[in-house]
Amino acid sequence: MDNGNGTAPNDPDDPMEEEFYSSWALLILTSLLIATLFTSYFLQRHSIRAVHESVVAITAGMLVGLAIKLSPGTIIQRMVQFNQSYFFNLLLPPIILNSGYELKRRHFFYNFGTILTFALVGTFIAALVTGCLVFLYAFFHPEGINISFIDSMIFGSILSATDPVTVLAIFSQLHVDPQLFSIISGESLLNDAVAIVLSETLHKFRGQELHVVNIFKGIGVFMGVFTASTLIGVLFGIIVALMLKYTELYRYPSIETCVIALMAYSSYLFSNGAQMSGIVTLLFSGITLKHYAYDNMSLRTKRATKYVFQVLSQLSENFIFIYLGVNLFTQTGLDYKPIFILVTTVIICIARYVAVAPLSMLINAVCRALGKSEQILPRSHQLMLFWAGLRGAVAFALASGLVGDSAPAMRTTILAVVVLTVLLFGGTTSRMLQLLEIQTGVVEADDSGSDEEDDQDLDPMGYRKLKPTQIPTHDSNALFADISDDEENGMAPGGNTRGNDNNSRRRRLARNNSSNNMDVSIGGLLSGPLGDPIPEPPQPHWFMSFDEKWLKPLFTKRHIQARNQTLAEYWREKRRKMDRANRNMLAGIRSMSFGQSSQDDYYFFDDDNADALTLGSVHNQSFGLNGSTSGHGNNSGSHGGPSSSSQRLVIGAGRVFGRSPVSSPPDG
Repeated sequence: MDNGNGTAPNDPDDPMEEEFYSSWALLILTSLLIATLFTSYFLQRHSIRAVHESVVAITAGMLVGLAIKLSPGTIIQRMVQFNQSYFFNLLLPPIILNSGYELKRRHFFYNFGTILTFALVGTFIAALVTGCLVFLYAFFHPEGINISFIDSMIFGSILSATDPVTVLAIFSQLHVDPQLFSIISGESLLNDAVAIVLSETLHKFRGQELHVVNIFKGIGVFMGVFTASTLIGVLFGIIVALMLKYTELYRYPSIETCVIALMAYSSYLFSNGAQMSGIVTLLFSGITLKHYAYDNMSLRTKRATKYVFQVLSQLSENFIFIYLGVNLFTQTGLDYKPIFILVTTVIICIARYVAVAPLSMLINAVCRALGKSEQILPRSHQLMLFWAGLRGAVAFALASGLVGDSAPAMRTTILAVVVLTVLLFGGTTSRMLQLLEIQTGVVEADDSGSDEEDDQDLDPMGYRKLKPTQIPTHDSNALFADISDDEENGMAPGGNTRGNDNNSRRRRLARNNSSNNMDVSIGGLLSGPLGDPIPEPPQPHWFMSFDEKWLKPLFTKRHIQARNQTLAEYWREKRRKMDRANRNMLAGIRSMSFGQSSQDDYYFFDDDNADALTLGSVHNQSFGLNGSTSGHGNNSGSHGGPSSSSQRLVIGAGRVFGRSPVSSPPDG
């Protein structure tokens, strides 16, 4: 339709016409999303680390947004504009839920003090420094900018929200050091919630005089909201765990999956409706679901929740970056101030450094005082923490609430800073990892074992490539690791038997048997010096002991408790057996004789040298597999040593690293 000026009207009069334009707007966005995902596939397939899909998404969004801006008419432009309600209620929850659900809980809680320090104190420092420097800059009214002190503090609190999605995605692909990964991911999750609560708290004091009483009141409100939001998330997760424990939802996996997802989403909506922080609630709801409710789920629900949450999260992340790129040109009410944008970019870098450097020194000092040297942050990790402080869509979404004379300029600046930091810092993450020489390639098992089917998906026929010696045996202990709720509870509705997928069962057995042969789950017998006893697990934290003794049995099914207890006893017994085998191996090596210049001149290892046996210490004597010396033709048993028919040496990697008996040794 024409409005008399040769352009399409701003609002279509006919609902059918609105549906027509909305279809084209959605088609544009989904086409960009498809192109971004295929680009991501190409980059990962060819191991291209210099460019990430988020950079591609923003760039493509900017080009399409510019084309829409230059095209006649404003209907499509209006339909692709940023909507705060859509962002917080539809796009953000899947990302937060998946982050909590797939969180490496062991590293997260192990570094929880460091994460809280950066998320709470670091965010407050960054907001304060940013707000003060912006206020000083605006005090001279450059480019006609006029910002009050409280507005500058709100501006600083909004820009204190870090969103290192690009950095964390690259970290995940390269398997970066777990400590650094957990600190950056944990800080970003809690940091968004802190920035939201802090900006909303400051909004309440807008128009009021700044008093000490108001400052302490604001701190109290902030701590109360954060604590209450955490408790709400934990409560919803416990409700789901109890629901799964005392019902038979496992018989209907599709319904079970829907209920779990909707309960998690309800916790977010309930928290926002109660004027709490929905992000904090949903994060801890996801953590609680994985910790307590996951064991009560059927096997199909475990897989469904894992992959559904991952898919929704990836779609939301890419859609948000496309959204930001498009809105850089299509958003109305923008006021570009180039100098203010550049100055703000420099200011947030200064604020990030001021937040990271002193807190890192404080954390390291505390760790040294407590004797926890493994939690000390090296210089390379500190610099990477600074580099990972790029801004994201949460900051731009919060900017929509800015008011005042310079509100359009501040909103435009925040959007531009988000795009610049993603392109600058996110695009150079891989290079920074190389320059800082940060450890990569550290692959760790999932806390809950939810990655058990990943290898099957990547190589579904891999079990056919097993060597004859790797053919799985029906060991009852190995079967414990892969018993599913579907198999334990018999036939599900619909007539599907529990043993229907024999190929899958064979693949799981092969995988379990291979893992048991490697003993990687026990820490590895030969990872340390020869003869060292297998280290016992460190004393668990008091809450972990309390959780295992009281909370886990309270929230999980009885047969799951019995299975977990049986598995724990099995691994403890296996650890004891391996420790005994290790001591027997060392005793055998100590009593073993090595020929020297004469037949009666033998060398016996003392305690100081027992762990230093290498190929060089054998000199030029060659030993057969039966334990006899080929140089002298004498059997070690003739000199009081071990019998040649009972043991042999296995030599490799520069040291004698094991003794393999001819017959299997007794367990005791």
